[in-house]
Amino acid sequence: MKKIFYLLLLFSIPSFSQEIALLKYSGGGDWYANPTSLPNLISFCNANINTRIKNKPSTVEPSNPDLFSYPFVHMTGHGNVVFSDADVANLRNYLTGGGFLHIDDNYGMDQFIRKEIKKIFPNNNLVEIAANHPIFQKPFPFPNGLPKIHEHDGTRPQAFGIFIDNKLVLLYTYECDLGDGWEDAEVHNDPANVRDKALKMGANIINYIFTN
Repeated sequence: MKKIFYLLLLFSIPSFSQEIALLKYSGGGDWYANPTSLPNLISFCNANINTRIKNKPSTVEPSNPDLFSYPFVHMTGHGNVVFSDADVANLRNYLTGGGFLHIDDNYGMDQFIRKEIKKIFPNNNLVEIAANHPIFQKPFPFPNGLPKIHEHDGTRPQAFGIFIDNKLVLLYTYECDLGDGWEDAEVHNDPANVRDKALKMGANIINYIFTN
């Protein structure tokens, strides 16, 4: 109870200098993909939405008690993901206690991650998030919902979520490659407007966490 209370207290102070983290998971997938994405998102948020996030993101394993130190944890990759029983229990406690996990499929994770999410929340289904949800409204409007950053299979981008007491606690972005758009410009040679769109959507996610 003390841990959850501290977590909620910490998240309720927007001016407090915060850290965010990258999730280092097991299973063989490249959890370390997109190394410049989170630093760039942090810089964008600190410059544009008045956050005070530490410039260098941390790395945390899903079973580590330090998970509770981060209001936002990001997960990405192209391959296999396996959560142990300890990972599942800690992630469930973190997410039900006020934490937020953003999973960004970097193309190839989908077939693996859905069954692992089901381990965490066996009684909750991923639901597609409507375009009128607050995460798409402010501070930057996305009237059509999740933007498309990279093409792979020619399908539309989708944002799925797990909600606890009507609050979004887990966001899964699919067929979007949002994190690719946060990377340094020369990594993917994306046009400036595409990178701007990705960073603004990322800022909306961060804003949602710190204001809800």
